[in-house]
Amino acid sequence: MPSPQVLQPVVKLKVDELYLTWLSDPSTQSVLKNYLSLIKSGQSIDLGNVDASDSVLFSENNNGSKGSLCHKTHADRRTTSLGASSSPPPSPTLPSGSSSNARVTGPNGRALRKSVSSKKAQVKAPPPVAPVLSESIPKFYFPLGRPQANLNVDGLISKVETIFAQFPGERASIEDMGQVAKACECPLFWKVPLFNAAGGDRTGSVSVHKFVAMWRKTLQTCHDAAAKFVHLLARPGCNYLEQEDLIPFLQVGASGRGEGGAWHHRTTVIQRIFYNVNRSWTGRITCSELRKSNLLQNVALLDQVDNINQLTEFFSYEHFYVIYCKFWELDTDHDLFIDQRDLARHNDQTISNKMIERIFSGTVTRDRRVHREGRMSYADYVWFIISEEDKKTDTSMEYWFRCMDLDGDGVLSMYELEFFYEEQCLKLEALGVEPLPFEDCLCQMLDLVKPEAEGHITLRDLKRCKMGHVFFDTFFNVEKYLYHEQRDPFSVVRELETEGQEMSDWEKYAAEEYDHLVAEETGDQCNESQPEHQGLNPHCGTPLRRLFTSLQQDLYMEV
Repeated sequence: MPSPQVLQPVVKLKVDELYLTWLSDPSTQSVLKNYLSLIKSGQSIDLGNVDASDSVLFSENNNGSKGSLCHKTHADRRTTSLGASSSPPPSPTLPSGSSSNARVTGPNGRALRKSVSSKKAQVKAPPPVAPVLSESIPKFYFPLGRPQANLNVDGLISKVETIFAQFPGERASIEDMGQVAKACECPLFWKVPLFNAAGGDRTGSVSVHKFVAMWRKTLQTCHDAAAKFVHLLARPGCNYLEQEDLIPFLQVGASGRGEGGAWHHRTTVIQRIFYNVNRSWTGRITCSELRKSNLLQNVALLDQVDNINQLTEFFSYEHFYVIYCKFWELDTDHDLFIDQRDLARHNDQTISNKMIERIFSGTVTRDRRVHREGRMSYADYVWFIISEEDKKTDTSMEYWFRCMDLDGDGVLSMYELEFFYEEQCLKLEALGVEPLPFEDCLCQMLDLVKPEAEGHITLRDLKRCKMGHVFFDTFFNVEKYLYHEQRDPFSVVRELETEGQEMSDWEKYAAEEYDHLVAEETGDQCNESQPEHQGLNPHCGTPLRRLFTSLQQDLYMEV
């Protein structure tokens, strides 16, 4: 027979509730403050006139140096009660709100309790305690930036109104927004977000009144460049940016020349922005992530550099051309999607089939069609090729770690490492290279990574050891594995010492491939019979120089 349910935890909660009610009573707090002040001043406390509840509290809270005093006081009380039994003891004082439970003395001196109704026995809620001003903590969290003490909003608005006064009817078109952006002390390439935020995308132009109202509200609520950028581009009610929100920022010109190339370049830039900025992998760029990145600094540099290819982290045309040409080589039917067999041909099938299957499982791709239909879009291919060619960045290590973590528990077990190493051994044998036994390879990798916990490797271990690229190539890229095996060990040490001072692995790869593609492209002729729906063909379409000229005219409008 099961034991009856124990109600002790419920009783304890009720006792705690009554104790807090008594403790929060003003009269109780006043008595405790008086006792505390007497104790601090070193004065003695006369407990002869103190009621029983206060004496018990005092004895519990001061059982150290005052314990003997409490014991002596209780002993005096017992002596007094024995010597004067004819007089009843004083009734204990209860906190306010509990007078309905006061004791009365019967004819025999026994304490009797009055019967009360359930409504009167309810405990009153404690009054709110006012915060202590002397202990107030200054504000330290500013999600929209720290307000500037000397910001002259009216002065900035006056500059904007002066610029609008030069336009017919004090209305600005998209071509005029370059001057307006400069008056707002914003980079030139903020002009389209500023134009759309004031409603210009709906009417074709924006009036000075609408723009001033929009910009004044932005200045009053957003206090740094990151907060302003998100506010201008985000949808109403959102404090983050999604990929679609960046399209106006990279909007092409009205002429529409080279629309196919412009679309692919815009897609490449958006994916590279999220690859480098969205460190949380949520698909939403927050103000905090934007502040930690250098995206806005690169946007400001667009006004200053003559060659956009110098900005290699986000906007480089050369990097875009390399990525798109590599995708075009794999996309044999030119439907802008590739399957597992197409991706397996990347770099002459150096990546293992097991890793290709993991990529198409949806663990690192955002397009649901990758897992559902087994097709990868150009946007997901941008993430793949950058991660494959540069495994030293945090995003690339997170990319490949997710692929190798089969059960998604956040650690790489020995089983998972052996699962990928089996195919690597088969590829080495096909090349006539005798592979290391898995036990020997495992010992090498553990010595390389030096994991904090024995028996498994975490993402933190790989980032800390600075050799994550060697670790990943060992298990699923046979060509780069052999390259690492044949290298001089001292060259690896020199690379670690000069990390951050030279070009990244991706920049080196893109520069080499670009030179190779330029050499191949020289002498190519336009194929007029190329169907338009196939988009931009980097080998049979527009020559490279004309392509870049068209993109520069369409993507970035002149002021």
